[in-house]
Amino acid sequence: MHFQKNIIVNPDKNKMQDSITKTSFTSRITDWPEDERPREKLIQNGPEAVSSAELIAILLGQGTVKINAVDTAKLLLKRFQSLEGLASASLIEMQEVPGIGPAKAVTLLAAFQLYRNLQKETAQKVVVKFNDPAAVARIYMPIIGHLKKESFYVILLDSSLKKIRDVEVTRGLLNASLVHAREVFNPAIKYNARGIIVLHNHPSGLLEPSPEDLKITKRLSESGEILDIPVYDHLIITENGYYSFKEHGLMS
Repeated sequence: MHFQKNIIVNPDKNKMQDSITKTSFTSRITDWPEDERPREKLIQNGPEAVSSAELIAILLGQGTVKINAVDTAKLLLKRFQSLEGLASASLIEMQEVPGIGPAKAVTLLAAFQLYRNLQKETAQKVVVKFNDPAAVARIYMPIIGHLKKESFYVILLDSSLKKIRDVEVTRGLLNASLVHAREVFNPAIKYNARGIIVLHNHPSGLLEPSPEDLKITKRLSESGEILDIPVYDHLIITENGYYSFKEHGLMS
């Protein structure tokens, strides 16, 4: 009697594996002309002369027996449709691509996060009056726009509409309606803020406010009136844009 084991497979990964066997992915980069190798091309011509796939290949370091680093990079870009899509991928999602193990996935995640940190550092050096929703969004898009979980921030402002500090109130709640007014206004009272702006991200990428977003905005505005700490705006942030309640006439 013969027994057959049940094997769980990833169909997407199998398709990519099939494409590898049907295409000449086996040429090693070390066999290429020197001026076509990603590292050498960057050294000779500068980083601007190197494609995104080649830059990713440099980060990967080397390929596998079946596929070189450049073709692995091309598979990554194809799987996630763009560099932006790859930058938003998780550790597990990256490892679904042939040739990508934990070490290479971690290297890519670290590189993308380093870029976000640079964006954050650069944005925070700019002196901003926080009555400009677009300027506020530019600061916080690299901080929370890419997050997979919802994060809710309060920005504490002085009488000149300059930032005293910001505080992450919650992260990982299913929706903004679960945020309590006391969690938002406690730091405002502690640091003697004259007003606040609240903001949160939409992991879905959608910029339209949900019914829960409208409820929490109304609730916080009413609490701010009682405490004499006005809520100047509520921003919804994604990686590619923002929605301002103030700009849309939704602040009471």
